[in-house]
Formats: sequence, C-alpha cells, structure tokens
Amino acid sequence: MTAPDGEVVGIHGVSVVRSGSLLLDGIDWRVGDGERWVLLGPNGSGKTTLISVAATYLWPSRGSVSVLGQAVETVDVRELRKRIGIVSASLETRIPPQLTAVDVVAAGGTGATAPWWDRPTRATEDRAVELLALVGCAGLHDRRFELLSSGERQRVQIARALMLDPALLLLDEPAAGLDLGAREGLTTLLARLNDAPNLAATVVVTHHVEEIAPGTTHALVLRSGRVVAAGPVAETVTGAVLTDAFNLPLRVERVGNRFVAQAATS
Repeated sequence: MTAPDGEVVGIHGVSVVRSGSLLLDGIDWRVGDGERWVLLGPNGSGKTTLISVAATYLWPSRGSVSVLGQAVETVDVRELRKRIGIVSASLETRIPPQLTAVDVVAAGGTGATAPWWDRPTRATEDRAVELLALVGCAGLHDRRFELLSSGERQRVQIARALMLDPALLLLDEPAAGLDLGAREGLTTLLARLNDAPNLAATVVVTHHVEEIAPGTTHALVLRSGRVVAAGPVAETVTGAVLTDAFNLPLRVERVGNRFVAQAATS
C-alpha cells in the first residue's frame, strides 16, 4: 500500500480487539501534512487506543495503517518512531525523576527517556535549552524533573518531543490533571506551536472542548470505538455532534477563538 502524497497518518478500516473487547470498530481516518487535529470523545471511546495505533505501538486486529508514508506492516517501526514525538502520562512515568529538565529534553533527541549510554553533545544541550525556552521553561533547565509542577512537566515533555524534529506530534491528554492556570498556559503554548509553519502534523487528545487550542484545523470525534464525525473543526465540534458522542444534550459556542460546551437547558 502506497500512501497518498501529503498523508502523514492513514487509518483504513481499523478495528482493535483485546481480551474479547472491541476497542475500535472500523475506523477510517487520514491526517494530512501540516494539519492540526483534536481527538474528542468520552472515557472509553477509544481515543488512546487510536493514538497508540498511530504511534505504531499497537497493532490493529483488522484493517491497514500507514504512518509517514509507510505501511507499518512492511517496515521497521523503530525507524518510524524516531520521527514521531509523543507526550503522554505513560511516558512521564518512565522518565527518571532525578534528571534535570535539560537532560530530559536532550535525551529526547534519540527517543530515549534518559541519557543511558552517551552524554549529549554541547550542540544537543544547546538545542535542549532553546526548546525549553520555546515552551516557556527557560529558567528551569537545571531543575530536577520530580520538582517541577504538573504544568512544567507537560511543557518539558513537549520540548522533549520536539527534540526529534518530528514529522508527527501526538499529545495524549496533555492537560489532564492541570489546574486552570496551567491548562490555559498549555493551551496558549499549543496555539503558538499551531502557528509555526514548519511544525509537524499534530494530534491532541482531550475530553474538553475548552482545551482545543486556537489554530486547530480538524477534529475527530469518537464514541464506543466508532467515528461520530471527522472534518474541519468548525464543522465537527458542534452541539449536535457532541450530543451524539456524549449522549447528553450539549450546546457548543465559540467565544473568540475558543470553544465552550455546556449542557443544554430547556
């Protein structure tokens, strides 16, 4: 299978069955070069499972997957992973807590969670410092990872993912557990990244429309492992679509360049 030009992720008829449970059911999804996607849906809808498939860490039970123009069943996925930046809670737990922020970011240049074998070069450290500044952590490069706030750890993870100069950036619930200030700071950062012309295609998983950063171009909405809607964000993040996805009457509004959702009242 040859991926169409400009296709970064191609998910075609993908289903995932694990321990007798159908986690994804016939998913079709295409992420194009430069697109900024948000992946929405309630708990258990299959969002993290789908991200794991796109990241090449989970094989589908049925269907086909191409990532970065390569059919995943025909290539060494370890090579593909060198071009995929990932931010997730599961990754954070694997980062040694005693590492400094700059060491965490520098290790990301090889996809590692720590500089296990080689000390980073001066050029690598300089790049890590630049990326920490980009994500608003310029003063934290010598701070131990375990001493950072939740919001700071998320920003450091994003800087780490960017060390790969990725062609695909996947962020699985990056705002989970953040307080209001940290959430808004993260949304502002993601909006700045969305505006960067050379940034990788991005996918951000969230439960909350309030966390959709300005500059997001597309949305995919899941329910019970199936696609409810997919397409341009303004046409997809609507009251009708989210009412269907969350099985609750919802009203969705735009406030400036952000979304707000609340239960519809009679």
